[in-house]
Amino acid sequence: MTQPFIEAFFDEPSNTISYLVGDPATRTAAVIDPVLDFDMASGIADTRSAQRILDFAREHDWRIDMVLETHAHADHLSAAPFIKAHTGAWAGIGAHIRDVQKIFRPVFAMGDLKTDGSDFDRLFEDGDRFAIGALEVQVLHVPGHTPADVAYVIGDASFIGDTLFMPDHGTARADFPGGDARTLFRSIRRLLALPDATRLFLCHDYKAPGRDDYRWETTVGEQRRSNGHVHDGVSEDEFVTMREQRDASLSVPKLLLPSIQVNIRAGRFHEAESNGVTYLRIPVKWKAD
Repeated sequence: MTQPFIEAFFDEPSNTISYLVGDPATRTAAVIDPVLDFDMASGIADTRSAQRILDFAREHDWRIDMVLETHAHADHLSAAPFIKAHTGAWAGIGAHIRDVQKIFRPVFAMGDLKTDGSDFDRLFEDGDRFAIGALEVQVLHVPGHTPADVAYVIGDASFIGDTLFMPDHGTARADFPGGDARTLFRSIRRLLALPDATRLFLCHDYKAPGRDDYRWETTVGEQRRSNGHVHDGVSEDEFVTMREQRDASLSVPKLLLPSIQVNIRAGRFHEAESNGVTYLRIPVKWKAD
């Protein structure tokens, strides 16, 4: 079986890892979870991180045919439209993005938002298969962090989004709207039923205490042996108790509000106003006396 070529691109401001995944035989590639650089304080967006991926693809003769999102991210904005515009690629995400759109449409009063997922070119159901060149990709629906999370299994590699972190950091939070710790546990156990040698490529790393370097590749076997939250022997109820207590102590991601309203539209911003400026919406809630 031909294994995929994998090149990782780490964005330190958002602690996000994007990937170029290619078929060596056809030089066809996919980009997974590309980052749009966005400074919340100034409102300035730029494409330097996504451009790094395009530059690498051009220099190494990769043709990018698709952009694959593991979920609607809450901690960075997607650069999928930029990648599409420069390559002609299509963009795909899990079909349950429709559930996420329905949850957040009223939150941001986005009356123009379609909740049928049609902002994306492809919607994947659990078990779907498609190809990157001659490489077969299998889609696994792994909800819990959000309703729409999917993993992409390509040869001996699986790109698992935010379901798991490195073993010394544990697992993803499950307290976003539509998230659920019990569902997350079951999704993780599904991933950990893959062969022990399966390589797991993560969407984030935050350097766990005592570790000085960023890491984003692990294996099923390593996770089963040593993940601090969900190693073999941890029961579902134990995990749910731990996860819910931990989530109650976590702060809101700093890019949550801009990320969600852009990412549920496949990376598209609201249309510019008459002054030519694009705006994002910040819901304001008055604290009760």
